[in-house]
Amino acid sequence: MSGSAPGFRYRRLLVKLSGEALMGKAGYGIDVDVVMRLCRDLKEAVDWGAEIAVVVGGGNIFRGLAGAARGMERATADYMGMLATVMNALALQSGLERLDVPVRVLSAIPMPTVCEAFVRSKALHHLECKRVVIFAAGTGNPYFTTDTTAALRAVEMNCGALAKATQVDGVYSDDPRSNPKAVRYERLTYGEVLAQDLRVMDGAAIALARDNNLPIVVFSIQEPGNLLKVLRGEARATLIEGPS
Repeated sequence: MSGSAPGFRYRRLLVKLSGEALMGKAGYGIDVDVVMRLCRDLKEAVDWGAEIAVVVGGGNIFRGLAGAARGMERATADYMGMLATVMNALALQSGLERLDVPVRVLSAIPMPTVCEAFVRSKALHHLECKRVVIFAAGTGNPYFTTDTTAALRAVEMNCGALAKATQVDGVYSDDPRSNPKAVRYERLTYGEVLAQDLRVMDGAAIALARDNNLPIVVFSIQEPGNLLKVLRGEARATLIEGPS
């Protein structure tokens, strides 16, 4: 799916957004202004002819691991986290619809009064029809992160790459916001990410991408228009690919 649209390195891309990206500078919840900024980036990509899928986390509302750490049963906490991702997906859907972008939310947990259930063939059809597809409720199973969901859905949707949206412009040896001496990486192999425990995504997601030769592009979502640069291969970002 890469290189099929004029000027694009990737014609079909899966974008992984964290739940925290939706809350802006607030400590909790959804900042509508931030959601609209993200939706404008998605619209720009679609307007240029890209096929875009999205996986969004739920950490701005509820994080399963945090609930489990406080004594909640892990599976129950994870299901609660999945429901939080549905709320975020609906917020993105609403923002895209305000911009007249065709969009569908597909949930791994069936909830027909709210959105469509995830069916691979249906999701592929939506992408081919130039609709943004937002995957909600993770994999539908506890103990799996939305990072792993993103890698899984990217492979299932035959995406050219997985674009991991972060608060910084790539992968660093440490958090550059707190450590000015942190080293930025331009390119990494899957094996280097795992061996150095860089934690840009969880190990299962990296391993799944490696086993399916899925490139991962780690870029900053803070810069408006950066998603289109990722599609063109022009963004300041870290590319993860290559041998283990």
